[in-house]
Amino acid sequence: MGDAMRGAHFRLSPTRKQRLLLAQEPRCRDAAGSVHAFVNVGDTIPVDYENGYLRGHGTQVVDGQLLATVCGVVERVNKLVSVRPLRARYNPETGDVVVGRVTEVAPKRWKVDVNSRQDAQLMLSAVNLPGGIQRRRTATDELTMRDLFTENDLISAEVQTLHQDGSLHLHTRSLKYGKLESGQLVKVAPYLIKRLKQHFHQLKQYGVQMILGCNGYVWISALPQSTPDIATDQKRVDSDSLEAAVGTADSPNVEISRDLRERICRLANVVRVLGASGFLIHPDSIVDTYEASLSWGTELKHMFSGEFYVRVVEREAEQRSKKG
Repeated sequence: MGDAMRGAHFRLSPTRKQRLLLAQEPRCRDAAGSVHAFVNVGDTIPVDYENGYLRGHGTQVVDGQLLATVCGVVERVNKLVSVRPLRARYNPETGDVVVGRVTEVAPKRWKVDVNSRQDAQLMLSAVNLPGGIQRRRTATDELTMRDLFTENDLISAEVQTLHQDGSLHLHTRSLKYGKLESGQLVKVAPYLIKRLKQHFHQLKQYGVQMILGCNGYVWISALPQSTPDIATDQKRVDSDSLEAAVGTADSPNVEISRDLRERICRLANVVRVLGASGFLIHPDSIVDTYEASLSWGTELKHMFSGEFYVRVVEREAEQRSKKG
């Protein structure tokens, strides 16, 4: 195993490499016999030949056997067998929450990089006007498009429509979507982001909020000054007030203290290490690893050391062995 893990580089001594292999051995052994097995190109995928099966993406029949054509995870839905590649561009679905970067301001639209095969289109008619005014867009609105978003701006949005040619359209009509400022962006593999009902998360114990984009872009920033308690009052807070609470967080005029900046950086480093380790990224795993880094006394600058990386993998292996 090399020192480079999915884009992150860790200098591992021979002893740490051995510890890493020992920690990952049960994980690989369990995956080999599970429904979602890891396969390499050319590996045979076991299927039920008697009852029949349907060949999906990433597979090919050779000499009567179903083989994998990509390196990834075997997925089975009833009789459909496919392989989801580990390293691939984001495959969008309608309703996905994404974080993207504006690459171009075109007539009546913005082009946004969302880690997909093509840049997404954000139409002028699909954004909220200043003040939340509901009216038809005019030529004046088109001339002032750069007042909303300009090149290199980071934004959060939702996938509105997909097209057969692979293009997609976004919208930011909700108050929780829009420009992102005063935070940190972390990029991980899209398949590591666990799909949840809510991708906007407030970690009030740290004074931080996160947007876990389905496209593998994670945004971490400071909480707004006053928000409703989403964790405890989720059922009685209506959707509009919840969206407003999350959407007003990223203000360039908010002063961020040094302690809060360190918490944001620590959370960002946790996401990077989890991504390099190949673990699913969701609020529970992030908070769990964050607390572990504090209990181990790991400084920010040492979170990219080989020792911290190996300890995270060993800790995960120990927790999985306890669960059974």
